[in-house]
Amino acid sequence: MRIFITGGAGFIGSHLAERILDRGDRVLLLDDLSTGSMRNIEHLVGRDGFEYRIGSALDVPLVTECVDRCDATVHLAAAVGVRLIVERPVHTIETNIGATEAVLTAASKKGKLVLLASTSEVYGKSTKFPFSEQDDLQLGATSHSRWAYACSKAMDEWLGFAYTRERGVPVIVVRFFNTVGPRQTGQYGMVLPNFAAQAISGKPITVFGTGTQQRCFGHVQDAVEALLRLLATPAAVGQVFNVGSDEEVSMLDLAEQVRDAAGSSSEITLVPYSEAYPEGFEDMMRRVPDVSKLERTIHFRPRIRLSQIIADVVADQRSRLSAR
Repeated sequence: MRIFITGGAGFIGSHLAERILDRGDRVLLLDDLSTGSMRNIEHLVGRDGFEYRIGSALDVPLVTECVDRCDATVHLAAAVGVRLIVERPVHTIETNIGATEAVLTAASKKGKLVLLASTSEVYGKSTKFPFSEQDDLQLGATSHSRWAYACSKAMDEWLGFAYTRERGVPVIVVRFFNTVGPRQTGQYGMVLPNFAAQAISGKPITVFGTGTQQRCFGHVQDAVEALLRLLATPAAVGQVFNVGSDEEVSMLDLAEQVRDAAGSSSEITLVPYSEAYPEGFEDMMRRVPDVSKLERTIHFRPRIRLSQIIADVVADQRSRLSAR
């Protein structure tokens, strides 16, 4: 079996490619290296069954060729990170919707299986916890670029299911909840690698807002396991699944745990949103997934504990800083 991964040189894509090769299947990656990195996949180059292309998921002829050559597509290419999304909303909308349309159009020609990566952001400002896949979505005002990403990913989901209904394309949608682990960069606002890098360097650990916001962090290895099981499960087609841990932590508590794991004496500093993001930025106080549907369908739920996740991220950031 050969699997095509858009955004394959990214954080999740590189781990997924590694697992696919380890089980004896083949991988074709596509990445424009705007947020992905050759460093993430250099250890895969030369392995049997591995192939990569440098290019954009918006390149329709290239995407069509790659989809045609493979048995299934995992579409991960997207604008990522809160900072990038807020600062470049046009890029966010065009990249997310355009690339998804290119993948689905190509897949529709031969009915190829597509797994679309979405996000917990689509739940928006909902206060019904935990978030269930069938819950209504509640997004903020269109004048706030904070919601451009959520809206574009929701549109991706609707587009995917429209292709399933009208053109028979088998589509599976996954909503990731703060997937973290080795190889993730903090460059675009990812909180855990940023905390770890600050703690290791002895710099203040900057917590935006009040620090009472609660989030759930899932290990990338658990996410990859869920993706592979979903791809192999016919009952998952036409469905959307939350993929993430339901172990909650506040941002202040997370900062303290990271500081302890790094053996750091860094102070923890609160930074108001008004100093960190453009005017009108909104955040959610709590975000936790209901993963019961995932467990019922593939008999698996993310299980790596937060303490191990933090240890892995701290080790990875320490390695990155040493390499510099």
